[in-house]
Amino acid sequence: MDQQLLDRLAIHDLIENWAVWRDAGDWERFATVWHEEGWMSATWFQGPARDFMRVSQEGFARGVRILHFLGGTSIDLAGARAIAQTKMTISQRGLVHDVLCDVVCTGRFYDFLEKRDDPSGIGKWGIVRRQPIYEKDRIDPVDPAATLRLDQEALAALPEGYRHLAYMQELIGYKVKRDMPGLIGPEVEKLYGEGREWLAGKAKQTADRRGDESCCPI
Repeated sequence: MDQQLLDRLAIHDLIENWAVWRDAGDWERFATVWHEEGWMSATWFQGPARDFMRVSQEGFARGVRILHFLGGTSIDLAGARAIAQTKMTISQRGLVHDVLCDVVCTGRFYDFLEKRDDPSGIGKWGIVRRQPIYEKDRIDPVDPAATLRLDQEALAALPEGYRHLAYMQELIGYKVKRDMPGLIGPEVEKLYGEGREWLAGKAKQTADRRGDESCCPI
């Protein structure tokens, strides 16, 4: 089989395993999708993948459910490097002003991937950096008969692509990053530029280039 096709299949498999294993709480296998220095960014966490796994596991044990559903994937390959964009939704359930609500955020996972030597001699793809792009979101009471009133001033101050998600997360104690990439704007254009550099072999994704780690207890 053509090597590029094998690489694309391996990347698709890795991306799907990320969502299934994390949401199922299968932490041992979830660790295998990352390279050692892997970096995760989310609204509520930015830091090493190993720390993301730890705080996700702690939150899962406390009943926090941040779930993912995947759509199509587009992969740009350049030898042992790749950029993958995957359509996705993030859903979270929680109390908003004493009303149980679901928030659904639509966007893309933007992944920096690399294939590295492993004991098999075949090579192993892994995520070096994952940066979600947040495009739009909404919030709905779980009980359709419930009345939900949001603080419109506080809501309007949050980024458009994930304002309802951020609204819920800040209410339950997360520190939410306010400048994540959206559908348009300088943040997403900067990300696209970093992706082009990665594919051209001009950039090395390291924690010191991505800034300080930030997360919130869950």
